[in-house]
Amino acid sequence: MTSDLINIAYLVTAVTFMLALKLMNGPKTARKGNILAAVGMGLALIATFFLPEGNHSILQNEAGEFKSINVLLLGLAFVLGSIGGAWSARKVQMTAMPQMVALFNGLGGGAVALVALVEYPHLFGTMTNETMPLGVRLTTTVLSLVIGCISFAGSMIAFAKLQELMTGRPITWPGQKIINLGLFIGTIVVIALLLANATAQPPMFYALLGLSLILGVTLVLPIGGADMPVVISLLNSFTGCAAGLAGFVLGNTALLIGGGLVGASGLILTLEMCKAMNRPLSNVIFGAFGAVDTTASSSGGPQGTVRSYSVEDAAIIFASANNVVIVPGYGMAVAQAQHVVKELAAKLMEKGIDVKYAIHPVAGRMPGHMNVLLAEADVDYDQLYDLEEINPMFPETDVALVIGANDVVNPAARYDKASPIYGMPILDVDKAKTVIVSKRSMNPGFAGIENELFFEPNTIMVFGNAKQTIAKLSAAVDSI
Repeated sequence: MTSDLINIAYLVTAVTFMLALKLMNGPKTARKGNILAAVGMGLALIATFFLPEGNHSILQNEAGEFKSINVLLLGLAFVLGSIGGAWSARKVQMTAMPQMVALFNGLGGGAVALVALVEYPHLFGTMTNETMPLGVRLTTTVLSLVIGCISFAGSMIAFAKLQELMTGRPITWPGQKIINLGLFIGTIVVIALLLANATAQPPMFYALLGLSLILGVTLVLPIGGADMPVVISLLNSFTGCAAGLAGFVLGNTALLIGGGLVGASGLILTLEMCKAMNRPLSNVIFGAFGAVDTTASSSGGPQGTVRSYSVEDAAIIFASANNVVIVPGYGMAVAQAQHVVKELAAKLMEKGIDVKYAIHPVAGRMPGHMNVLLAEADVDYDQLYDLEEINPMFPETDVALVIGANDVVNPAARYDKASPIYGMPILDVDKAKTVIVSKRSMNPGFAGIENELFFEPNTIMVFGNAKQTIAKLSAAVDSI
C-alpha cells in the first residue's frame, strides 16, 4: 500500500469518526454512529499495518517478503481483540455497561502507556525520526506515559467500584489531599528532570511510571459511585488525549485525530455533567462527595408522615390517570427492572394512558445510563424526555412514578442552601398531582441526606425490590 493510499485511508477514517460523533448525538442514530466508527477504526488498523518502517512496511521487508513473525502477532492481536469485543458485546448485560466502559477505557489508557514504554528507548537510538526534534518527541512520549497510566489505574478503580469488588462509597484517609498533592508535585518534578536532561534515563522513566499509576489510584479512591459518570467521562478524555499524543509520537494521523476527538468530546461531556449537578469539577475530584458523615445528626432531616401503599392500592391510582411520567434511577438499574417497566408502560398505554419517561442527565453510573437500559427494553425513543423538556409538563401530570431515583428528585435542591445538592437541576416530580415512589427502604441517596419528596402530601411510597414491585404493579393494573 503506497503512502498516498495510506493517507487517503486515514482521511476517510477521520471523516467517519467525525460523522460518528454527530450521529451519536441522538438515540435514534447512535447505533449507526457506532457502526460507522467501528468501520473507520477497522480501516485505520488495516492501513497502519502498511505504514513504512524505514524503507519497508511493518509487514514486509525490503525485498517485499512478508515478515512471518509480524504477520503472526498482528493476526493474533486481530483475532483476540475481535473475540474479546464480540463476547463482551453479546454477553455483558446492559446493567453492567458502566463497568465495561470503565474497563475498556482503562485498557485504552494502558495501551497508550505501553506505546510510550516501547518508544522511549528508541528516542535516543540511531533509528530515530530526524524530522521531529528530540525535545518534542520526548515531551509527547513522557506525557502520553503519565496520562495513559493515570487513565489506566483510575479506570481500574472505577471498574472495581462499579462491579462492587470494593465499596462504592468514597475511600478517604488522613492526609489524603496532602498525599495526592505530594504525588502530583513529585510527578511534575520527575517530568521536568526528564525533559531538562534529554538523555536516556530509564530508572527515572520507570519511576514516573510508578508515580503515575499510584496517582491514578489515589485520585479515584475518594470518589463515590454516583460520581462515576463524571469520572468515566473525564478518564475517557484523558485516554483520548494520551492516544493523541501517542499518535504524535508515532506519526500516525488517524491516532492523532481520533485521540483528539475523544479527548475533546470527553471533556465537553464532563463539564456538561458537572453543570447538571451544579458542582465544579474540582468538587467531584477532590470533594469526597457522598462519604459517610459520622458526625451528622439524625434529627436534622425533613419532618412529616410517610404514606406507604400496597401494590394493589397504587394500581387503582394508575387506572384513573390520563397521563403518567416514569422517572428511572439507579435503583432500576440495580434491580434490572427495565423490562418490567416497559411491560407496565405497555399495559398503561393499552388503557389509553399517555406514558412518558423523564431522564435526568446524571441518573445512573455512566453518561446515558438510563437511555441505554431503556433502549435494551425497546422503549420507543420518542417517549424519552430530558430534564428541560419534561419539567414544564409535571404540573399537568396525573402520576409520576419514581423508580429508584433519589437525589435527582429532591426538592431541597431548589431552596436549602445548607444542602449538599443545593442548586442542582432536578426533575420537578413533586409538582405532579400524585407521586408514587418505588424504593427498597427509606435509606438516603448518594448525597447522604433525606429526600423531602418522600414526606410530601402528594407522595406515596411502595416499598420493595423495584423489579418485583413493578411486575406486581403491572399485573394489578392489567386486572383492573
